[in-house]
Amino acid sequence: MSDQGRKGVTDQISDKATPDSQKSMLDKTTDSASSMGDKVAGTIQPEGEKSTTQKLTDSTSNFTSGDAKDTGKTYLETAQDTAASIVDTVSDKLKVVADKISESTSGK
Repeated sequence: MSDQGRKGVTDQISDKATPDSQKSMLDKTTDSASSMGDKVAGTIQPEGEKSTTQKLTDSTSNFTSGDAKDTGKTYLETAQDTAASIVDTVSDKLKVVADKISESTSGK
């Protein structure tokens, strides 16, 4: 059971379970539009007014960004922060690999 104006759990699972390669352009567009509508509805609906099922669905499926919601960040800002964090992590790992290669080729 989903809250009024929200996408049901079975619909969400069905959308995710069907590969995009098996969906028509209309199905993909409909899924995208309904998912975006659900994201907006989940963001503006107060937590206290959500059913237990909707709270669980939102918290486990990226339909609301707790980080964005708690800090007032937009989804774009949250995505940018995530991308920056990934770049930093990859950069750090590459430095470690470069140091190991340098050590192994210098005979240390």
